[in-house]
Amino acid sequence: METTIEEPASATGILAPQRASFHDNPWSTPLLGAIGVVAFMGVWELAPRIGLVNSDYLPPFSVVMVQLVSLLADPVFWEALGDTMLSWLIGVAISLSAGAAIGLIIGSSEALIRYTTSTIEFLRPIPSVALIPIAIVLFGINSTATVFVIVWACFWVILVHVMSGIDDVDPVAESTARSYGLGWAWRARFVTFPTALPFLMTGLRLCGTIALVVGITIELVVGTPGLGELIATSQSAGNVSTVYALALLTGVLGLAINYGMKFIENRALHWHPSVRSEQPA
Repeated sequence: METTIEEPASATGILAPQRASFHDNPWSTPLLGAIGVVAFMGVWELAPRIGLVNSDYLPPFSVVMVQLVSLLADPVFWEALGDTMLSWLIGVAISLSAGAAIGLIIGSSEALIRYTTSTIEFLRPIPSVALIPIAIVLFGINSTATVFVIVWACFWVILVHVMSGIDDVDPVAESTARSYGLGWAWRARFVTFPTALPFLMTGLRLCGTIALVVGITIELVVGTPGLGELIATSQSAGNVSTVYALALLTGVLGLAINYGMKFIENRALHWHPSVRSEQPA
């Protein structure tokens, strides 16, 4: 004789709704992130004060924050920030325009893909920092050298993403557009561009952070104008707290750039399913 096991019911005869877990709440991730940041600041503050590390090499967090606030009132910091952001903006703009245009041309032709693949795969892995001496010889110690290396680092990212986007175009959609008599320009607008745009925006978002890292690295190593040069100058003068404050400010700048690029990506792809699924119902 078979035994039937019935599901337990609530007192009203209706199953009670399951309580959402903590991780399902939209505020769980920001809360956990805030707790992690506070814990990090607490460890940073206590470690030099109780003697775990030498305060000459790692000042307490409160001391660094005082120096950070003073930097925000210093015109020298804002001038350095302006130099860094100008090099960043020019480098990203050149990389975007050149990478998108050349990627569209190459990706749209099977012959060009075959002829250029080996060259692209040879040049793309060359580290951008390895070109710093060449940039200094060509342009001298100035912001043009910084822009040159940023363009080299970001151009290949945009190029490869655009070519991957074109390769992802649905051949059925392409054939349908051809059957309706659409020319190359119209097919690029209504078939190729909507497919390649998500790839392009992903490449652009990656380039935002890459350009900042490369730019500050060149400024730090070579001494071209910007935040990196200010960090190197402070380190040479023995202003340890200033070095840490500038490092924190560059981290905040990188975070702002990342969120800014994400905002641009969401606005440009508001119609795309990947973005629409992230928006609250």
